[in-house]
Amino acid sequence: MCNLYNISTNQEAIRQITRAMVDSIGNLEPELDIYPDRFGPIVRNTPAGRELAKVRWGLPSSKEALFQAAKKRADKLRAKGKDVEFDELLRMEPDGGTTNVRNLASKHWKRWFGEENRCVVPFTRFAEPDYRDTGGGRVPNAWFAGAADEPLLLFAGIWVPQWTSVRKIKEGEITIDLYGFLTTDANDFMKPIHKKAMPVILRNQDEVETWLTSPWEEACKLAKPLPNDALVLLPNDKTE
Repeated sequence: MCNLYNISTNQEAIRQITRAMVDSIGNLEPELDIYPDRFGPIVRNTPAGRELAKVRWGLPSSKEALFQAAKKRADKLRAKGKDVEFDELLRMEPDGGTTNVRNLASKHWKRWFGEENRCVVPFTRFAEPDYRDTGGGRVPNAWFAGAADEPLLLFAGIWVPQWTSVRKIKEGEITIDLYGFLTTDANDFMKPIHKKAMPVILRNQDEVETWLTSPWEEACKLAKPLPNDALVLLPNDKTE
């Protein structure tokens, strides 16, 4: 599950491959590591046109996941002899967000599969924990890219407008736009490092157009592993 990626490019390159009509991000840093619950650039469909914007990474978690988390917290409070108003506890249950969408059959995700909620997420490399040879120490990151020169690629994503939730306790309840991206089965190249999954990656303008504009029955065909030769593992100086 990809929880770290980097973008090292410029806004014009993103606008060209995505045909974004509106640029709302101001200045994009020349190199940017994106972590969960941080803001990253996406290109999304909006009524005003295709927009390049910065949005917070981490889609709403399911009601069931939040219910179970709140129930666990309520049980601990009751064990300490404290009174619990469960409905309020549930409303204020922190949701750090779900970064990756894997189960496309889930009713939780299906409501956001329309064109109006699709987006693409630009990146130049992404990381997965490398457990192959840790020596009992800290697990390093393995960084993947489309080639050694790290060309601009895009994750197939979805975004949710103005979602009200508690992301962090210190923030309290907020209303904000959110995004995440799809994953699929790992190809044979990825499996030695991450055997279960890999991001759904778009490599050219045609695939971007299909994802952003086609009916779901056509767009979802892109949710498949890349060919084994479509990614490279970057040298060690990129893996820290």
